[in-house]
Amino acid sequence: MGQHLMKGNEALVHGALLGGATHYFGYPITPASEIAHAAAELFPRCGRHFLQAECEVSSINMLYGAAAAGARVMTGSSGPGLSLMAEGLSYLSGAELPSLVVDVQRAGPGLGYIWPEQADYNFIVHGAGHGSHNGIVLAPNSAQEMCDCAYQAFELAERYRATVFILADAYIGQVMEPVELPHHLLVNPHKEWALYGDAASRGNLHTSIYLKLEELEGHNRHLQEKYRRMEEEIVDYEEVATEDAEYLFVAYGITSRICHSALRELRGRGVRVGMLRPKTLFPFPSRRLAALAGQVKLMVAAELSAGQMVRDVRLAVDGKVEVELYNWMGGRIPTTDEIVERLAKTAAGRKA
Repeated sequence: MGQHLMKGNEALVHGALLGGATHYFGYPITPASEIAHAAAELFPRCGRHFLQAECEVSSINMLYGAAAAGARVMTGSSGPGLSLMAEGLSYLSGAELPSLVVDVQRAGPGLGYIWPEQADYNFIVHGAGHGSHNGIVLAPNSAQEMCDCAYQAFELAERYRATVFILADAYIGQVMEPVELPHHLLVNPHKEWALYGDAASRGNLHTSIYLKLEELEGHNRHLQEKYRRMEEEIVDYEEVATEDAEYLFVAYGITSRICHSALRELRGRGVRVGMLRPKTLFPFPSRRLAALAGQVKLMVAAELSAGQMVRDVRLAVDGKVEVELYNWMGGRIPTTDEIVERLAKTAAGRKA
């Protein structure tokens, strides 16, 4: 307990253990490897279970089996590993098995390299794997939030019987910062739907296959209703200086921290800039963005991709305000000065 200096990846494991995680299955991959390393050390020391799978295909299916038996399960990887997990992620959603899956994003496509990117957004936010399904997607922007997101993940996963994704980027996984660990240990509760190998749970069935058309359609409609409830109940975001903002940054992860620094400098120059940082990417803070669209002159979606989150921002505002994309790819991240000068030029041009 108390405050510790640690990497975001390590903070996540501490948060997960204090949040009641019982099993970790995974395979190391840069820039997420410290998650597996810390789990290998800490899970057994805490009386929990760690197993390094032979590959990511195995690890995601191990999550399925242990989750069906009532365990609080998790894994961590990066883009190439998540691609291998896609089929299993869809099975988890179809069977409504709660789990925690962490994606510390690296530059792609393909093997790319270990530099940071945010180009897994579409893959994770809009349904990892085949079929019409979603998971809850949390977007930390600090080592502290890596810990906090993991701490709350299992209770969210079990409330909705869904996968919770933590979508970070390489900088947030690798940054080393002071972290205040939670003071209360959460425990894994008994689950009426789980298979415990006893007579009472013998009738519990977990499957994603439905052989009758009407049953499969009914199951899909049930899932979509669950996702609508998430949108009503757990949307989360942070606002900075939006009260009088004429310009609005929309950013998550490392990009939000750079935009925050740019915002302070632009405010010093008399440019009224605010920021909305989605803390949940699914469900997305569409309603709040729609409300702000009536106030600001321009929204700027800042992201490390070819432009993925920007589509959700544009859908949210429905043409009521212009949304410009500031983007960087291949592992390059912007400087504060780069963002400041670009928006300052835009603001000066609009006044002229």
